[in-house]
Amino acid sequence: MLSAALDNSKINAAVTQYWRVSVVELTESTQSDLVDAVRQGTSRTGDVIVTEYQSAGRGRLGRSFIAPKSTALLFSFYIEPQRARDAWGWIPLIAGVSVAQTLTEFGAKLKWPNDILVKDKKISGLIAETTELGVVIGIGINVAMQNSELPVENVTSLLIEGAKLITRNLLLAEVLKRFEANFTRWDCGSDEIRATYLALSATIGQEVRVEYPDGRTETAVAQSISGTGELVLDNGTHVNAGDIIHLR
Repeated sequence: MLSAALDNSKINAAVTQYWRVSVVELTESTQSDLVDAVRQGTSRTGDVIVTEYQSAGRGRLGRSFIAPKSTALLFSFYIEPQRARDAWGWIPLIAGVSVAQTLTEFGAKLKWPNDILVKDKKISGLIAETTELGVVIGIGINVAMQNSELPVENVTSLLIEGAKLITRNLLLAEVLKRFEANFTRWDCGSDEIRATYLALSATIGQEVRVEYPDGRTETAVAQSISGTGELVLDNGTHVNAGDIIHLR
């Protein structure tokens, strides 16, 4: 069941009319496809692209993400928030919460900024790109990968964690439904998602090493999340980009 083919009709039947899901067999990147469509004016809020295989998948900070065909859930969606743009840093965090809630039976936790962990191993990651009016979120969830197919160490999949009765169709529908609910409340002015995020966080309270894109590093205790989605350290630093290494 974990590798059952994606089915456009089944997914759309399981979500609200907020979403319009398109299944493609093969693409270089769902994220690039949707960002291009938005910038060309051929896509609108609620559009979703999901694929069986992408040959040039993209992760954070320009990294690649490749998974064997039909072993992962790989999708991107577009939204146009109404809240002030300086609060949009919360949107990828809301997406992470939605994935973690979907995987709650596996004890999923959030590693700032964009990783979802199960038993301290990465099972999902995401990327967010802003456009003129909105944000495109790309998400990858390791579903049916076996140990030999994992791209790096300290990574896991739903198959490895014992999942059997999950289909990618239903998994995608559940993530979209949870995101819609969480995002709609936040976009209407509620900040209750912050408490939800903190409760699911594997980072807050941890001693961490921050590895910044420019090569600098910093060690401190992760203390909080700011109103704009930054990681707040106990030394007062607000981190808006970088890799976070948990030290204990």
